[in-house]
Amino acid sequence: MTEFWLISAPGEKTCQQTWDKLMVATTRTNNLSVNNKFNIPDLKVGTLDVLVGLSDELAKLDIFVESVVRKVAQYMADVLEDSRDKVQENLLANGVDLVTYITRFQWDMAKYPIKQSLKNISEIIAKQASQIDNDLKARASAYNNLKGNLQNLERKNAGSLLTRSLADIAKKDDFVLDSEYLITMLVVVPKTGYGDWQKTYESLSEMVVPRSTKLLFEDNDSGLFSVTLFRKAIDDFKHKARENKFTVRDFQYNEEEMKADKEEMTRLSTDKKKQFGPLVRWLKVNFSEAFIAWIHIKALRVFVESVLRYGLPVNFQAMLLQPNKKNMKKLREVLNELYKHLDSSAAIIDAVMDIPGLNLSQQEYYPYVYYKLDCNLLDFKV
Repeated sequence: MTEFWLISAPGEKTCQQTWDKLMVATTRTNNLSVNNKFNIPDLKVGTLDVLVGLSDELAKLDIFVESVVRKVAQYMADVLEDSRDKVQENLLANGVDLVTYITRFQWDMAKYPIKQSLKNISEIIAKQASQIDNDLKARASAYNNLKGNLQNLERKNAGSLLTRSLADIAKKDDFVLDSEYLITMLVVVPKTGYGDWQKTYESLSEMVVPRSTKLLFEDNDSGLFSVTLFRKAIDDFKHKARENKFTVRDFQYNEEEMKADKEEMTRLSTDKKKQFGPLVRWLKVNFSEAFIAWIHIKALRVFVESVLRYGLPVNFQAMLLQPNKKNMKKLREVLNELYKHLDSSAAIIDAVMDIPGLNLSQQEYYPYVYYKLDCNLLDFKV
């Protein structure tokens, strides 16, 4: 299970008692969840007005930062060509896996100084996430262009003889070059039509050089034949070939162009390899930064909502529950029983509420502060 429930409840006589009660209700007598304390430092509370406004802003920021985290994770999967084991081992926060990071969460005092106001801390996170988002767009665009150009060239050199580039098939010796009168054409013939080709190619038009055809290359369906004829017969030959289901490929042997194509492919391939390492490193570092920022937003939200709901002085215990998948419904019932005295209006589980200032519309509302956290950040199941 990669799903966690981040909740808070008011301190009893001490916060430890709140914790002990939860542990008894959810783990000691049954196996409903694995629980960890979620450590939130003493943040600056500010005024009630500021907290109410901040509650809405943090909800929007939470959605935005999560989207950045998911985008970086998904792009990591794209860059690593969906090699799933490699993706997971690169999605770390502070050098540890995501579950370890959130179950042992410690506030980063250096990045988000707690002497700053809550609003300032949220602005630091917003700025950081926007920067990562913008950088990702720029880097992804550059790398995708490179990858796309390389794929287009690779596609040109693959596929059927009717569409693929012939540059790597045609050799100088196969052509009559620098002749004022003669030209070598390349013709794709279905394998079932080889006999017809040999019988008819000399008579498809006037001025075809007898016995000038040669099979240069075969794929599963067709063969590529060369044939030499006089230049003035080109149009007539193409027309008659088409009538006989032979496809003349427009190809002129040009050593310079072919060399340039090969060099371009080598250059793109080298560039892609050069960019790959630094890009993966950037994605690893910035995934970690974005994920850490996201969990700090969750911590801010728990703090703000707990103060708004439970009042001052600040006295609540934040707890991280990892539900046992089979017992999620039961866990919800136990929590409701444990905390229903906090808010009688929340007795209806999963009711959609709209309480001004508490940003609870369109989401699950419970008598305790609750946020869901899911560490599975990729489209495919890990």
